[in-house]
Parts: sequence; C-alpha cells; structure tokens
Amino acid sequence: MTLVGELLVWREATIARIVPLSPRVRGVFLRLPLAGQRAGQHLEVRLTAPDGYSAQRDYSIASAPGADLVELAIERLPEGEVSAWFHEVAEVGDVLEVRGPIGGHFVWSPPGEDGDGGPLLLVGGGSGVAPLMAMARQRAAVAPSLPTLLVVSARTWADLLWAGELEGIAAADPAFAFRAAVTREPARRPQDVSGRLDAAAWTAILADWGARPAHVFVCGSNAFVEAAATRLLAAGVPAAAIRTERFGGAA
Repeated sequence: MTLVGELLVWREATIARIVPLSPRVRGVFLRLPLAGQRAGQHLEVRLTAPDGYSAQRDYSIASAPGADLVELAIERLPEGEVSAWFHEVAEVGDVLEVRGPIGGHFVWSPPGEDGDGGPLLLVGGGSGVAPLMAMARQRAAVAPSLPTLLVVSARTWADLLWAGELEGIAAADPAFAFRAAVTREPARRPQDVSGRLDAAAWTAILADWGARPAHVFVCGSNAFVEAAATRLLAAGVPAAAIRTERFGGAA
C-alpha cells in the first residue's frame, strides 16, 4: 500500500493529555505516529457509539511535524456532538479512530528544495490559528531566521490560543512578530489592535512589520477569511501569494 493509501486508513490513537487552551477550547494530545506530516494539514476523527452510530469531524493539527504528540484544538460548539464528547466525556487513555494527515493545498514547507520559505504572513481567526501554529512551531525549530508575522483575532485575550507561547517565540526571535486583535476588550499591548482587523488596522500592521509577504496563509470562519483576504488584496498583497482555509458548522 502506498503512503497516501495508508494515511486514508482509520487507525487508533490514544489520548495522552488534555489541557485548557481557552474558556471554550481544549488542547487534546494524541499518541499517534504521523509519517509525512506537513504543517497545515488536518486529521479526520471518528467516534463510534456502542450502538454503532458514528460521527466524524476534521481537526487541524497544531503540533509541528515530528512532534512526540499530535495536538488538536477542540472548540466546544453549540450542539456539536463530537466537540461535546471531547469537552464533557473524553479522558486520558481513551482510544479513538483517526486518519490522516490530510491536505495538500494549505500547507507550508521550510526553505529549501520544494520549500515555500518567506517572508511568511500567518492570519488566524479564533481556533483557525491551529494549523498556523504548526507552521510557526516548525519555522521556530528549523528556520528561525525566516521573517514571519502571525496575526490572530479573537474576542478577548483569554480567547487567544497559545498567546503565551507566541509571546515567548517573539521575545526570543527578532525575525518573528506576533500581533493580536481583540474585538470585545481593549488591547493589552501597544502593538495590538482593539477591534476588528479593518483596512486601517492592516495598513498599520503591515507598515510596522516592514516586509512584503511572499506566502500568506489565512484560516478561520468564512466571514473572517473573506474579510482578511479582501483587505490584504487591497493592501497590495498578490492574490497568488494567499492561501485560505475556511471552517464552519457543527463539530
């Protein structure tokens, strides 16, 4: 069987750790070997009840390729049957079915042969930052001199996933910048945005960064991705440089 075929076969994964990432999001760490993972890919997760009923959902991989544990960010959504299980039932040691990693468009590779390189602009809305974290973590490990800007929008600072880790990367790495936009409270840092990422906010952020992005990845809800991509185009970012991933619906 080819590697692609192997990735599409359902396999068992064990929950090794569960941590809170925000009031509505849990980080779920799986013990699962992932051969050939690329930053930005996702897993399909399948849960099966004793009566045979099953439900499956896609979750972006937040851990970098080669990490010891595979990290997923599971947001609790209203009436979401799979996310409800992860938030209300799941425990360390539970076994579930997964397949993947899956995805070949919304992926980033480090500089080198067949790599994307940079300058790299990563834009995430809410839990849409998850696949971007895989990219940021891989970059920090193998290409720390690559100019990179990660911009994340959330309702409050408490809703910003991995904010502490991102601040730590930025503090230790002058080539990496982290900017946050919070829509329901004042910004905590002078470089951040109070409110939505409108045209004026993007003009200021890109001017402060001072780099012209060669590769842009935007992930979030349909509305967030549409608005961000439109404003980046208006700011002069070439359409060919922008890759998007959208999510929505129950999970």
